Amino acid sequence: MLKPGDPAPPFDLECALDGRIARCSLAKISSELVLIFFYPRDFSFICPTEVTGFNKALKDFNAEDTTIVGVSIDNVDSHLRWARELGGVGYAMLADPGGSLARAYGVFDDTEKVALRATFILDRKRKVVYAVSCPLNVGRSVVETLRIVRALRTGQLCPADWTPGVEFGPTDRDF
Repeated sequence: MLKPGDPAPPFDLECALDGRIARCSLAKISSELVLIFFYPRDFSFICPTEVTGFNKALKDFNAEDTTIVGVSIDNVDSHLRWARELGGVGYAMLADPGGSLARAYGVFDDTEKVALRATFILDRKRKVVYAVSCPLNVGRSVVETLRIVRALRTGQLCPADWTPGVEFGPTDRDF
């Protein structure tokens, strides 16, 4: 799995976006941060809670100059059907049917043949600044992911459970 400091593998893949088929290229994303979240499969039990959670928080992430990209091994037609069933999704849902992007990020589960639940945050230079994965049976927290984005954007030392308005750490230290 990629770790902070690693360059993010580029991508240019088909995606479902705003109810239509499009393409999404990392090179064409201009936001300060890019949040890429991998999930196992459309039409599953836990995944819709994450996909809709990120969609509900989309305005908050946009306010932090952060683009959200979801990725699974499903094809783009599956993403379109599922996004409609979920009431619409306002960010790109990348189709990675062969798992090549999941493999490039080091999060392909060879036993289950799906992507792990993994989240990467990339900086403006498209280097990984945050990476986390969890078991297939445990969903991630959208609220915590947004907190991490906000903390990263400060450029300051942010203690555990830091939230906007809470004091930063000392400025004379690196960590």
